[in-house]
Amino acid sequence: MATAKREFTGKVTGMQTAILYILISVLFSTVGQLLLKGGMNSMGEVTLSFGQFFQTLWRMIINPGVFFGLLIYGVGTIFWLAALSRAELSYAYPFASLSYVIMLAASWMMFDEKITLARIIGTVLICVGVLVIYRN
Repeated sequence: MATAKREFTGKVTGMQTAILYILISVLFSTVGQLLLKGGMNSMGEVTLSFGQFFQTLWRMIINPGVFFGLLIYGVGTIFWLAALSRAELSYAYPFASLSYVIMLAASWMMFDEKITLARIIGTVLICVGVLVIYRN
């Protein structure tokens, strides 16, 4: 019985490229969200009342954290769209949840948010789910 032997050709497959795009998208989206949170923290609580809507929107737009957060998040969206052109949505979408893992640690480090056991367990379950999908 002959065994199949795989040789490393150095070529990147379409699915490998899709995964790379997804991971880049997750990274940019997460950084964008962290900047958005920092920007909104500097603004304080916002109420979207009819009379103040445009003034509040303008304050958000000129806030550097919000502005650059949206810009970086937009770059992540471009990579996400490129990934979707190469992979099935039902395969790609669970990878987006990897941002939860990064966000859990980053929100604790940057914003002193509390990490509960339930959040840790949920994050571990997400990682296991992504691993199962990746190996399929």
